[in-house]
Amino acid sequence: MSPLNLTTEPDHLRMRSPVAPPAAPAVRLRSARLAYGRRVLWDCLDLDVAPGEFLAVLGPNGSGKTSLLRVLLGLTPLSAGSAEINGRPVRRGSRAIGYIPQQRALDPTLTLRGRDLVGLGLDGHRWGLGLPSRRRRAQVLRALDAVGARPYADAPVGLLSGGEQQRLRVAQALVGDPDVLLCDEPLLSLDLAHQRMVSELIDARRRAAQTAVLFVTHEINPVLPAVDRVLYLVDGRFSIGTPAEVMTSATLSALYGTDVEVIKVWQRLLVIGVHGDDLSGGADPHHVPIAPSYSASVRHEHR
Repeated sequence: MSPLNLTTEPDHLRMRSPVAPPAAPAVRLRSARLAYGRRVLWDCLDLDVAPGEFLAVLGPNGSGKTSLLRVLLGLTPLSAGSAEINGRPVRRGSRAIGYIPQQRALDPTLTLRGRDLVGLGLDGHRWGLGLPSRRRRAQVLRALDAVGARPYADAPVGLLSGGEQQRLRVAQALVGDPDVLLCDEPLLSLDLAHQRMVSELIDARRRAAQTAVLFVTHEINPVLPAVDRVLYLVDGRFSIGTPAEVMTSATLSALYGTDVEVIKVWQRLLVIGVHGDDLSGGADPHHVPIAPSYSASVRHEHR
């Protein structure tokens, strides 16, 4: 008997490799509106953030950046529309979310150890410190090692530097192995070296674990090499797209309703208002190399 020749088999009998379905969004908002009385922060916001995507959330004070994170944390209800994490309605205390707050100096008399602060990411929503267990200790140590903070695991957090404290906050956000990482201006008040360190830790995590990142910031330059897309909020209007699409003079002028100039100076983006105001979020001289090219597949959205 001659061997079976699969190349002559009819198409319907041939083996086909299964095609993996596209990954569901880690974060989804549909027709989302957030208003306080007559003041509308944003409306008709449709947003999908894919697993492993880095979304920078930009805009002036009061534009609703932190409020967006509070919605996703289940702390602030939407005025209209829906918000989901991993296909489920947002809720307070979701283990799918890690949260990094703004850097604020801790009381130097605080005796809480570094490992205790990180452990609060596992059970800080309950009263008291978590009960010790081998599994819990292992999770905390893995998180400390991931951010290079094992050397001060037993140090009182109040005696650590601002950069060391923020490194522990990153570990605290990661200890529960979240699918979504919400970062509320985690670079604020940090020097340039620690800004770079925190940015690289967050970027390394999302690449290694396909963690979706929403990164609220006034200053895009320290994280620009990592950013996939930008959500820019201004006075109830917004634009969504790649940095090359959103961070332009035309787009920001439309958002602000006045002439705005976006300039690259020493490979750093500067956003200058009509009166010469620096709208880029700070006057530090940090020049972060800008990625050489960006995809232009995401459309602009203006409301």
